[in-house]
Amino acid sequence: MTVATALAPVTTRSVPRPGYAYAAFESCFAPEPINVGRARHTSSVFLRLWEVAGPLAEDVVLCVSELVTNGVTHGSGDLSLRVRCRETEILVEVQDGSSVSATMRSASADATSGRGLVLVKALSGDWGASTDGRTTWCTFPILMGRP
Repeated sequence: MTVATALAPVTTRSVPRPGYAYAAFESCFAPEPINVGRARHTSSVFLRLWEVAGPLAEDVVLCVSELVTNGVTHGSGDLSLRVRCRETEILVEVQDGSSVSATMRSASADATSGRGLVLVKALSGDWGASTDGRTTWCTFPILMGRP
């Protein structure tokens, strides 16, 4: 098994508790549809460890799912998922080998796909793509310094 085919945290920092202001994990995996669910599950586990719960955790996990799905569907090569929990925000980043930036598109009422970035925009505080097109990200504000 290689890093490209395993879904496992490769970097983990301190879990936020009183006195801690930063926690993160990163997972690398192959662009296979089954890994979307694994990315959701891994994110859920870490959010629970970081004491992020309720609607905020649900929104973060849904956006992880949408960004990873975009990477699997439209990206190129292996994917990297990074989730960082800071004192004032949660940052989600998905990176792949494509140099084409993620773009929001319109989906017809009967379309079965094409709404992922619309959901990300609606649920997150902000979203975008890096200038090189390889990373799509979104942020979630944490009110009062606590999730």
